[in-house]
Amino acid sequence: MRVRSSFARVLVPLVALAVLAGCSGSDDTNRGGMPEGVSETPADDPTITLSPPTAPPASSTVKPTRPATTVPPKPPAGQVTVVPGRFGAEPAVQGLVAKYPLYYQALVKRDSNIVKTSFPAFFYADTAINIDAAKASGWVMRPPGSIVVVGTSKQPYGVVRLNLCRSQRLQWWNPKTRKFVVVAPKGTAEAIDMVRSGVGWTMYKVVRPVPKGINCATVRYPA
Repeated sequence: MRVRSSFARVLVPLVALAVLAGCSGSDDTNRGGMPEGVSETPADDPTITLSPPTAPPASSTVKPTRPATTVPPKPPAGQVTVVPGRFGAEPAVQGLVAKYPLYYQALVKRDSNIVKTSFPAFFYADTAINIDAAKASGWVMRPPGSIVVVGTSKQPYGVVRLNLCRSQRLQWWNPKTRKFVVVAPKGTAEAIDMVRSGVGWTMYKVVRPVPKGINCATVRYPA
């Protein structure tokens, strides 16, 4: 009985030591209690290649273009000078200064359609006959020409009559005879009635016969 109790006293400490050794393990295997099958070693990180910093794209510098040079249009072939004289302040005369160059262009080009699209119908009917007759006869009008306002008078229904003197250059020229159809070294008298329209004063009709009293003998023409 004494032998067995002594053996038991020796065996119990040995078993306790073995149990403690099994639980503690070595320093190489003790990794903080990681679960079985889980590796503490991190996975291989993907290789990241850092490209050198690229220079920012050069700003596209737009060179300023020179503004297009504005070339003044050439005066039409039917250039004419309208001299208002001392009547330049009158609205009807101002309308003549604005509109007569277009009418003269129709005379030079012998194109009655210019009158048709730019003047009242009565003025077109009054002047297209002469323009078409001149074209049929081969007559031409040689620019430049000039016209001088020598008088004004009021007529019924708001019409203002302008007395004019036309230079020799505003006469029809016959290339066959090489002479003006109307020989007028001092120019010729003419009267045009003006009316006020929605776009201002415009030419309404050429007065026929020419009123008496229009003296062009002393008029000086710029062309």
